[in-house]
Amino acid sequence: MVFKGLVCVVLLCVSAPAWAQFGDILGGLKDLGLTQEGNLNKEKIISSLSKNKIALGLKEALQVGTQNTVNLTGKLNGFLENEAIKILMPQQLQSLDQALRLVGYGPQVDDFVTKMNRAAEQAAPLAQPIFQDAIKSMSFADVNNILHGGDTAATDYFQAKTSKQLEAAFRPVVEKTMNQVGVVAQYKELVGRYQAIPFVKTHTFYLDHYVVDKSLNGLFTVLSEEERKIRTDPTAQVTDLLKEVFSK
Repeated sequence: MVFKGLVCVVLLCVSAPAWAQFGDILGGLKDLGLTQEGNLNKEKIISSLSKNKIALGLKEALQVGTQNTVNLTGKLNGFLENEAIKILMPQQLQSLDQALRLVGYGPQVDDFVTKMNRAAEQAAPLAQPIFQDAIKSMSFADVNNILHGGDTAATDYFQAKTSKQLEAAFRPVVEKTMNQVGVVAQYKELVGRYQAIPFVKTHTFYLDHYVVDKSLNGLFTVLSEEERKIRTDPTAQVTDLLKEVFSK
């Protein structure tokens, strides 16, 4: 009965917008246990409620940050017009790039670069459900490490937790998109033209792997920028809960 009475008090104290958080609060309460007299330890209750609020705030921040990241990268020119993540001609093919431009194939090279970025932009939205699963599976230890970690602690968590899944999800979409927009065929054509130039050396290069890797690197680069904003910029803390957690 004492426990039921306590739950009623908690219910009365929860404001209408906070109903969605109540399930998480109960999850913290049930782990506290009862004393032999059937009374809950008040300090543990307060501590648990505080921890749940912190966890909710951090997870809300991650929801905002990951959604912003996907929105920014998964749109037209999301990669192409962001100099920090734009996918350029691979370093291994710089000699090909320079040689083809010298003989008048600059526009074809530029078009090739554009299409690689289009493939990354098509794949980016696939990251959101994977990020969501990673957020849901976070332990309080993960929350605490992220909250008190460096400016990119959350990004580091996502990289460790989701990179393999993201790569598996991105690869078929990148391959399909590059085939549809003619990247592979164009690459073969450019290599053929390059090989026709006297005294040049060719290199074996796996184009799909390169675009997938650059897509993931770009995604995490933008995510780290979004994380820094939420941690340090009050205007990026778009809810009261975010303001409360990150202003401490």
